[in-house]
Amino acid sequence: MTKSHSTASGLRYTSTTGRMVLRQEEDPAGKTSGFTPKAEIFLIAYTADSAEDPSPATDTKARATTPAGPVGANRRPVVFAFNGGPGSASLWLHMGLLGPRIVDSGDVGNMVPSPSGVVDNPESLLEHADVVMIDPVNTGFSRVVTGATTDESHSFTADRDLVAEVIRLWVTRNQRWLSPKYLIGESYGTMRAVAVARRLQVAHGMNVNGLGLISTVLNMSTLDFAPDNDTPYPLHLPTYAAITHYHGRHANRPLPEMLRDAEGQASGHYVMALHLGSRLSKRRLDSAVKHLAEPTTLSESFIRRTNLRWDYMEFDTELLRDEGLMVGRIDGRFTGVPPRLQESRTWHDPSRRAITGPCAAAINHYVRAELGYAWDLRYEVLTPRVQPWSYDGFEGTPVDVTGDLERLLIEIPELRVHVDHGYHDGATPHYAAEYVWAHLLVPAAARERITHHYYEAGHMMYLDPAVRTAQLAALATFVTGQ
Repeated sequence: MTKSHSTASGLRYTSTTGRMVLRQEEDPAGKTSGFTPKAEIFLIAYTADSAEDPSPATDTKARATTPAGPVGANRRPVVFAFNGGPGSASLWLHMGLLGPRIVDSGDVGNMVPSPSGVVDNPESLLEHADVVMIDPVNTGFSRVVTGATTDESHSFTADRDLVAEVIRLWVTRNQRWLSPKYLIGESYGTMRAVAVARRLQVAHGMNVNGLGLISTVLNMSTLDFAPDNDTPYPLHLPTYAAITHYHGRHANRPLPEMLRDAEGQASGHYVMALHLGSRLSKRRLDSAVKHLAEPTTLSESFIRRTNLRWDYMEFDTELLRDEGLMVGRIDGRFTGVPPRLQESRTWHDPSRRAITGPCAAAINHYVRAELGYAWDLRYEVLTPRVQPWSYDGFEGTPVDVTGDLERLLIEIPELRVHVDHGYHDGATPHYAAEYVWAHLLVPAAARERITHHYYEAGHMMYLDPAVRTAQLAALATFVTGQ
């Protein structure tokens, strides 16, 4: 389905909504049988109607040799975007940040009553680049074809290859090989973005110009509270401090001061206390308990009972327990009543509950009523249908794409990386991401091509209109290379 539109600023653009059929070349018994459909991937593409070769040259021969590219080449940047999960459709980035129309949801403390509406995005990235939103298999309207096996698509490797193939096909069919290309992912989508960029480079010779990584996780060991892994505990401490501060437990101290102190503890005596384990003396244990209670305001008895080790789901039920509330995981600014007041940990997330309804209503209305894509299939927002998700190939080692990122930064000198962090994000804490960035094995010159942006918000920091404006301004600079 193709429709013409204009942005609030008057930019004319075309939306193309539909499903792209992906095929695989089968070779049974050594004989090629052609291309067989295996999946139909739902896409929404926004392309400016006035995009032209920006070369000022008018002579055909001159235009053919100008740096702007050959005659007819569309040199407008194109952004390919997706969320994560695994199991999430792209509606969050689409209807919350990047699209020309976004959900009118409001933010914490000022949420718009249901049903919220859809409004123009005054800072849409479409003003600076074409945008293609991708829903991986079994999210959104994307599905495997009749007779195919869904499990084959539910793995790190298969997902990476499918998304890379979607991008290759779209670029090829739309004659955009000479356009600057950017991948923007959120959450697990940041891991996907890095892996897909490497796949495009190695398998197809396609170099991307930039990676936009929002709420980043590139090494799962920084988030995995496994019994034999002490790494994530101190890396979450600054996020605990930020969320505690937001809820008024440190109202007399500025947030930057709180974060500085918590980060100092996280990289200092807390790490040492965890490292010592049972060798920790009583005096040092007492000191560690006291120091951890200060930024988190958790009780010393709780900290002792957990042996200095508690995961985020224990924190979110404990912090405001005396008020009968819990805080969100996706966004620690949100609060809600837990399913049971005596819960010690729960997957219930009041922030996700608050955000999902408005965004689900927005995408279901928008796709059908405004883009004209009539389809009875259920739009899968955040689905368990992709589980179990296979990390085949990472047996005995953390799921980690930093090696891919290192090679990309070294082998593509023009590659730039834009990173967004939310201080109140309990799902992908900023200090855990910083730990990964600090351990990248790349030259100093490559690090200069990485920019970090921090916001006083959660995982989906663009819920805050002021943050969204700042975030989109930074992304506009990123994709235009200014």
